[in-house]
Formats: sequence, C-alpha cells, structure tokens
Amino acid sequence: MVVDPCGERHVFGTDDTPTASIRLNDPRTPARVLADPMLSVGEAYMDGTLVLEGGSLRDFLMMGVSIANDFAKSPFAAGEFVGPFRKRQRRNPIARARANVAHHYDLSEDLYRLFLDPDLQYSCAYFQDGDESLEVAQAKKKRHIAAKLRLQTGARVLDIGSGWGGLALELASRHGVEVDGLTLSDEQLRVAAARVSAGGLEPHVRFHLRDYRHETGTYDRIVSVGMFEHVGQPHYREFFNIVHRLLVPDGLAVIHAIGRTGPPAENDPWIEKYIFPGGYCPSLSEVFTAVEHSGLRVTDVELLPLHYAETLRCWSERFGASRARAAEIYDERFGRMWEFYLAACEAAFRVGNMTVFQLQLTRCVTASPPTRDYMIDEERRLLVSETSPINGLLPCGDLS
Repeated sequence: MVVDPCGERHVFGTDDTPTASIRLNDPRTPARVLADPMLSVGEAYMDGTLVLEGGSLRDFLMMGVSIANDFAKSPFAAGEFVGPFRKRQRRNPIARARANVAHHYDLSEDLYRLFLDPDLQYSCAYFQDGDESLEVAQAKKKRHIAAKLRLQTGARVLDIGSGWGGLALELASRHGVEVDGLTLSDEQLRVAAARVSAGGLEPHVRFHLRDYRHETGTYDRIVSVGMFEHVGQPHYREFFNIVHRLLVPDGLAVIHAIGRTGPPAENDPWIEKYIFPGGYCPSLSEVFTAVEHSGLRVTDVELLPLHYAETLRCWSERFGASRARAAEIYDERFGRMWEFYLAACEAAFRVGNMTVFQLQLTRCVTASPPTRDYMIDEERRLLVSETSPINGLLPCGDLS
C-alpha cells in the first residue's frame, strides 16, 4: 500500500505479494519516482521522504525487484535503447579506477566490521548445507576456491583485487603458497599489510597498491574474487589477455564475480551513483566472448545466485543490529543508504536476474582434470586438515 502526500491510500499487488506499506511525505516525491523509479526510490528512502509504515524494507524491495524483473521480460521494456548508454559509461582507465575504488572501499574499517565476518570477506559466501553461520559459509567459500585452484606447496599465486587480505592469508597459511595481492584501496592495503605482520607471514604474502594492468610477474595460479565487476566492459578482452600473459602455460585461474543471467543491460542507476561508481555486472555472454579472444579455455563454470542472496541477508541483519553505530560513524542518511543497498541487492539475487559466477580458466586443457570429483575430494581433505600446520605455518584465522 502507498500513502501519497495528500493522505490517500493506494493498494497494489496480489494476495501472494509481500506486504509492505509506504508513505510518501513530500509532494515532489511521486513525480520523481514516476519519472525515474530505479534512481528515485532509493533517494527518497535515503532522504526520508519515503517512509515504511508496515512490513520490512526487505519485503518492499523484494516486491519491487520482482515487478521490475517481470516488466523487463515484457514486450513493453525498452531494451533496444540500453546498449548505447551502457557502453558510454563503462570505460575505466587506471586513474578513474582508483577513484571509483576509493569511493566504496576506502570507507571506514569500522563500518565493514559492523556486518562482515571477522575475516572481512566481502563477497558471496558458500552455503553448502544451507544453514551455516556466515563465518562457516565464508570459510567454505575460501575452501571451495582453493579446491578449484589445485594448489601445490611453493606455487606462486596472484590475487587480483585482494581486499582486506583474508583469502591471500588463507592460501599462504594453509597451503604453503607464495601470494602477491593487488588492490587499489589505500584503506584495504593498510589493513591487509597489518594482518600479514600480525600473522608472521611477511615472507609469503605481499600486498601491492597496483592496478592489474601494471603487473609484470608470472604466476602458477591467479585468483580474483569480487574485482571483475570493477573492470568495465570495454576492458574485458584486455583483462583476460593479461591473465593469459601472467599465467604459466600449465597454470589455472579462478575468477569469482557478479554477473547477470539475462542479456547485457544497464546498471541500476542508484547503485551506480551511490555505491559502485564505474561498476558493471556483465552478462555471461559478454564474459565468454572476451575469454574466447584471449586464448584461455573455460574448464569449469558455476553459478551461485542464492548463495549471495543468503550472504546479503546475513549482512543486512548484522548491519540492522548495528544501525545506530553506522549512523555514528557517518550519519543517518548514510545509514539509510547502506541498509537500502544491502536489502536491494539481496532482492536482486533472490528474485531478480543477478548471479555470481566462478570461472576456472587455463591455457592448457590438461591443466584441469576431466571431471569435477577432484574439487569435492579436495574440499573434504581440506576440512579434515584445516587445524594442521603446513610447512611450519600456522592456520590462518582472524589476523586482525
């Protein structure tokens, strides 16, 4: 139900539609929402001109995303007008990439600790059984990726978009590999470097404030988790060409990123403006086309949309429980913005067409076994051996 600024009530939906009631308390808001709902609904919530009076923000956004998704499939959707605008705003040169990363990832570490797990994993967790805690699911995510990488002691690993360092520390401490991590975030680099020192892993893990386009080393394994969304569609071929160049002939790469299951489409304008400027979530067709031109081979692909929906649900609940502290760190408008972001993203993965994909890539088809059994076997082996030191290194827990 919508209560307009004049106090009139308008009821929409069907019996199976999630129940939510909102009030629009500024006479300018209805026209703005009708003119550009994808942008203006979020802005109205941030500004307090759209107020929930019944139900939850999650229910309201689940309903809105579901309706938008149905409309996008209808013959009335103006999909033919999307292409030129999408291409215009996706170029991401190095200077712009640094600024875009700073907008989101150089926010306060205290903010992220309000809702992430202690290891600061800011990407889709792996809910293998469906009832795991966030901490367990994030540990399973790292184990799942490690199994796909087929790590061997002493291997050189490049982590493109290394975040706060949790995955790199995990791979070095549990698998005895040498890791170089790349980030464009000063704040993430500071935290990651401190964690290396605290964990005594200085000889084995090195973090660099460096764009992937400036990397010149050669690596046995390359991993990238949650970074490809920031590459920009015009740079996809360049990205995979660089992965090909940096990877040894019998090496493996695993790319974990957000995408969409439908055809290429415009970004959500609210997310673009307030959360991830310069970001773009590709269709699988865009990714595979770029890979095909690089000389790399796709040896495995896995989609995990509901895993990310569950991850975002956990983050939303944790953020909601610490909502007052978030407002202290920034302000009330920021708090509303962040809760809208997390709830909207959960809806996009649960009832929209957003997904998470994991690609395993090789230069040589024999670098990966012909069946997926090895992944399951390796994950089971890792689960059993997680508390055992490897090459004198202690297992990596929360090194914050």
